[in-house]
Amino acid sequence: MDPDSGGKPPNGGASAVERGEARSSRRRKAKRNGKSRDASALIPEGTGEAAGPAVRTQEGAAVAATRKRKRRRAKSRNPEQQAAGPLADRGAHSSDSSTTPPVPADRPAGASQGRHRRKKNRGSRGLQGRPLAQIKSAAAVTSKSASAPSSAAKEHRGRSAHGNSGADAGFDRHEHLRDDLYAALDLGTNNCRLLIAQPTRPGHFRVVDAFSRIVRLGEGLGASGRLSADAMDRAVEALKICAAKLATRPIRRMRLIATEACRAAENGEEFLARVTAETGLDLEIIDRETEARLAVSGCSSLVGREARSVVLFDIGGGSSEIAVIRIGDNRSNRLANHITHWTSLPVGVVTLSERHGGRDVTPDVFAAMVGEVEGMLERFHCPPVPALQGNEDFHLIGTSGTVTTLAGVHLGLPRYDRRKVDGLWLSDDEVSAMQARLLSWDFSDRAANPCIGPDRADLVLAGCAILEAIRRRWPSERMRVADRGLREGLLTDMMADDGVWRRTRARRFGSGQREEAGANR
Repeated sequence: MDPDSGGKPPNGGASAVERGEARSSRRRKAKRNGKSRDASALIPEGTGEAAGPAVRTQEGAAVAATRKRKRRRAKSRNPEQQAAGPLADRGAHSSDSSTTPPVPADRPAGASQGRHRRKKNRGSRGLQGRPLAQIKSAAAVTSKSASAPSSAAKEHRGRSAHGNSGADAGFDRHEHLRDDLYAALDLGTNNCRLLIAQPTRPGHFRVVDAFSRIVRLGEGLGASGRLSADAMDRAVEALKICAAKLATRPIRRMRLIATEACRAAENGEEFLARVTAETGLDLEIIDRETEARLAVSGCSSLVGREARSVVLFDIGGGSSEIAVIRIGDNRSNRLANHITHWTSLPVGVVTLSERHGGRDVTPDVFAAMVGEVEGMLERFHCPPVPALQGNEDFHLIGTSGTVTTLAGVHLGLPRYDRRKVDGLWLSDDEVSAMQARLLSWDFSDRAANPCIGPDRADLVLAGCAILEAIRRRWPSERMRVADRGLREGLLTDMMADDGVWRRTRARRFGSGQREEAGANR
């Protein structure tokens, strides 16, 4: 029966299945050899069904011959494929007897070889069924190896990773400062803090690593006059962490200080000798004047150009430093040069709370704490600040955990965020409202606040009492919050002494401009 006649096939359509399968196979083969898509054109007229096997055998042989010619032309164009050896060319020589399975006797040889060849090479061929040329693979490997960074490039990338990930996005402009790491450690009465930083643009630096832990080194110091064994153990454990951080960095210069707790304790020097023996860190005990100057240096960037008078205070764990700053028309690059009067009160949040109690603070207890600090301030002989009439050129700056805690509670932060607290302005009414709010809370309420926590819940009201005494001595319409202090002052002074920012300025100008700038000073 003519397959193109459109008539109904005999035997319930059994011959239609055979013709359909044969047609599908013939159409694919004819398409690959550039012939007509019409399967009926492959069957000569008058041959009928008996001619099918013979035609398929001839067609398979023609396809195999065509593919062999294409492979020979490809190999002649790509001599590198021949040099690659038999493994690279195994996909092309799929008619090898060692890799070709035997052909059944009842199946045409050409069609079987073509079908097996398609299945065998399907995974290693492209969309058009051609094997990948060896030269393309070699080019891909060469490109990959060329794009891989060398060991020197990896080392350079590791050093510059910190420079691109910090707050100062322009750090890469100061490549000559890339390895200038500075470290500052402050062991206070309540906290142990470490900062590692790199200088960036003039007057600024970028923090590379930081550490802070409440150790309460001055716990019980007011009653016994000595550092307790538990307090020293806590401090040594924190200092071991700091020593490990310093050991992994190429620190150019560092300064490690201890403040009031080691100053006042009878066994302060003995404790520092133990620190050196167990951690390798050599801490120095600074005096109160140095502590006041460092606090001013750390907060210098928060004093605006419009300010003419500033009272800066640092409420610590065992002492509180206060500096009166008067800025004239010729402002120095170091704000500490404008300090006219300073004092260090022998009272802090730890010592005051131990004397009066920090857990259950009533209004009467709070008033007693304020009165004690006011008596200390009366012995501080300081001429009145000229601009105390509510003018904009005078304000307070507070740098302590007490002031930052008040700011966090005022903002209603779900967790403390330095970026939102540092530099915040608080009015006099807002400070009074926050102090009254904290005084109305009991210990559990203060401990539950995320900006206070259980470690500071018994200390925060003692700090508020010191703050209230300072506000009564120097009334001001506004106060600026500083989440910075001695560590920042240490870093600023070390970088300024080394002239790293002068080198930055000199690098920015040309040689002629540098000479002109020096002549106009």
